Amino acid sequence: MKKIYLLAIVTFLSIQIFAQFPMGGAAGKPGQAPPSIGNVYGKLVDSLGKPVGDASVAMLVNRMDTVTKKRKDVLLKAIVTKSNGEFNFAELPVFGGGLKLKISAIGFKAIEKPIAFQMKMEAPATGKAAGDPAGQMSAMSGMLNSFVKDLGNIQMTAEARVLENVTVTTTASGLKLDIDKKVFSVEKNIVSAGGTAVDVMRNVPSVQVDVDGNVKLRNAAPQIYVDGRPTTLSLDQIPADAIASVEVITNPSAKYDASGGNAGILNIVLKKNKQSGYNGNLMAGVDRRGGVNAGGNFSVRQNKVNFSAAVMMNQMRNKSVGTTNRLNYGDTQTHVFQNNDNRTKGAFVFGKVGLDYYVTNRATLSLSGIKVHGQFNPSETIDIVTDSLFNSGLKRTMNSQRLTSGSRTFNANGLQFGYVYNFPKAGEQLTADANYFSGKNSANSLYTTNYLKSGSVNSTQLQQVLGEGTNQFVTVQTDYTNPISAVTKLETGLRMQLRDIMNNNDNFRGVPNGVLVKIPAGTSNYKNNDNVYAAYVSVKSAIKNFGYQIGLRAESSEYQGELTNTGEKFSNKYPISLFPSLFLSQKLNNKQELQWSYTRRINRPNFFQLIPFTDYTDSLNISRGNPNLVPEFTSSYEMSYSKTFKGNNNILGSIYYKHSTDLITRYLNKDLNPFTGKQDIINTFINANSSYSYGAEVTSVNNIAKWWDMTTNLNLYQSKINTDNILGTSQDAIVSWFGKFNSNFKLPKAFTIQLSADYQSKTNLPVNSGQGGGFGGGFGQAQSSSQGYIRPFWGMDLAVRKTFLKNNAATVSVSFSDMFRTRKQDQHSESVYFTQDYYRLNNPQMVRVNFSYRFGKMDISLFKRQNLKSTGNQDAMQMGQ
Repeated sequence: MKKIYLLAIVTFLSIQIFAQFPMGGAAGKPGQAPPSIGNVYGKLVDSLGKPVGDASVAMLVNRMDTVTKKRKDVLLKAIVTKSNGEFNFAELPVFGGGLKLKISAIGFKAIEKPIAFQMKMEAPATGKAAGDPAGQMSAMSGMLNSFVKDLGNIQMTAEARVLENVTVTTTASGLKLDIDKKVFSVEKNIVSAGGTAVDVMRNVPSVQVDVDGNVKLRNAAPQIYVDGRPTTLSLDQIPADAIASVEVITNPSAKYDASGGNAGILNIVLKKNKQSGYNGNLMAGVDRRGGVNAGGNFSVRQNKVNFSAAVMMNQMRNKSVGTTNRLNYGDTQTHVFQNNDNRTKGAFVFGKVGLDYYVTNRATLSLSGIKVHGQFNPSETIDIVTDSLFNSGLKRTMNSQRLTSGSRTFNANGLQFGYVYNFPKAGEQLTADANYFSGKNSANSLYTTNYLKSGSVNSTQLQQVLGEGTNQFVTVQTDYTNPISAVTKLETGLRMQLRDIMNNNDNFRGVPNGVLVKIPAGTSNYKNNDNVYAAYVSVKSAIKNFGYQIGLRAESSEYQGELTNTGEKFSNKYPISLFPSLFLSQKLNNKQELQWSYTRRINRPNFFQLIPFTDYTDSLNISRGNPNLVPEFTSSYEMSYSKTFKGNNNILGSIYYKHSTDLITRYLNKDLNPFTGKQDIINTFINANSSYSYGAEVTSVNNIAKWWDMTTNLNLYQSKINTDNILGTSQDAIVSWFGKFNSNFKLPKAFTIQLSADYQSKTNLPVNSGQGGGFGGGFGQAQSSSQGYIRPFWGMDLAVRKTFLKNNAATVSVSFSDMFRTRKQDQHSESVYFTQDYYRLNNPQMVRVNFSYRFGKMDISLFKRQNLKSTGNQDAMQMGQ
């Protein structure tokens, strides 16, 4: 009876399988489609046997084209290999057109392999075994196995060449060149270990960093992005150890936010685990002033789930010294000399949690959250000498000292949701994401001014500023990509950005042991919201070695503001503006390429530039916004040449020109100071007629030897602001240059030395200095961008790293920044009201010692699936579905 049951099962399976085979139809009717029960799988490895992940694997089928009546290869399925190099194709046709496997990966030669299924049936047995159902079952099993092909390990051969417009260079400071950006890998940068994103930017070519941590890109303040989206975080709130790479986008295409004016975009890409298994990193360090940093991250990936978490803490023990020398003109000339000593103690904690869920081979859901908390206690001592010369010829000297103490806190939260769907057509993709960031800040500052006489305190005046604020930032965006052909790609998308800001500032004045009285004219409570709506379309294609990308972006915006303590309101709506972009590239012989680009962008006045709140906290830096500002528009042109030499040495040269209309710039005016009842200089903003800047930039990446690599950047530029519509002095155009150098030396015994240096020649003041610190500030020093310059300065950094333990899992590094105390801020500004020289030196000769330890199991033996051959053919055919 058992034999009868087995025989029935074999017969049934035979009927089901052969029922799918193509048979001749009656009266010319077509037969049934070939069965799709084939299964092909394998693993990609390099010459060392290590897995090759994120490689493209396509299965092609040869079919008759009904239009041309010729046979051609048609895409059947396409996947990307896992981090362990494995791939799997199920439900493949076993008869009909021939199959072909096509494999490609960056840095490797492409592979093509023909695939064919050959049905094998064991020869009929004789004698007693001929009717044995077990023998029949064995024969049937052998036939089924013939439709499953294990290609084993497929070895890929490395290829040292440029793929399209991507160049990969040194391990310590990798560089990728794309048609609209440069990508610098900073994961192995040891000078910035234990620091913040400010320290990272000091070692990124093209990026200038001043003594206060403000960054410039070609002498203009860029937009700061995190993982491709604008952020409320400032650079000093992002740990250096959380950053994987920095994308420098000097001329953003229509795909990117049009705001930013004549500056580009710096996109900070955070680290994210892409390997199966689990891994992590523990870090700790200390600087020479006792500031501790510590943290860790952990990632685990199993089947359809990838989880990551990171937490980092940085203590700050900042110290800066400086002087201010100022001569005020007027009926009574005064000469003011300040000697500043600033100290700040504090710490911030950064945490991030992320989860990716691979719903299917084509759909992925992602959710991540960011939490930042910081608290700082700044203090400052200013010794002030004021000489007054009256019209009568009388001269009077007054000495005073201002002591500042206070506390500032901020809390920021971020939530990001993402969805990615890959269509069956290779390269066709739909993404949707939503980002939410919110922050709260509070500040309490007490200013004690002691007026001295004969070395003793004659009188004392107190001023207290209490502030609190919130901000919310919501971005919703969707993008769609469709490769129309092998060389043409269409991209389009929609974006909505909503931002709300609220801030309350109360100013009090009094004397010791007295009641501090609120000053209504110095108190301002305000709120603001601004919204931007955008849509874009971009087409990228090529004709042989000539490539082009054409894009158009449309944006409209609106903002509303209100002084809540007075009820004063202001608002504006801007109609739809168009922002075209055009990128052209021509590949030449000998690994050379020419690129040309044009873009149009906008710079909308930010909240601090618009709000008519006057900040009187610093008598030499009284600031006020201007609600009558209008946006500025900038047209940018850039031409680049790149060449890759033998040994992956690269050189990239660019020339650029930017022209802006209605440029937003700082401007100095006079108004009544309610604290003193006298006319004082007010630092505000105004729209200048126009401005221009042009220059040439060269970046060179050289692998001089296996143990020595070097990256050099040089930018020669000139800029000028046309202030014919403004009364006052206008600064002449200045030809300036900026250079940056970074070199890495790999020494025996697993030692590495990194040497970095930068130089800034005399240059105009940046147009919009100050990145904002999350506390409601952002006004900067009293100056006008059209009325001053910065004197030359330079700096040099050195770091040494040693790796040890098994697989170099442990690392100790020692970094020494601004070794010669030369990275100063020394600027001159002038107007019809005053002449001022300002000098400052921040955290010179800072030494940090850091330790890190990597752990994890990357061979996924704890998480790998069962062997296909041991799970039966049914499981094998279901894998990858």
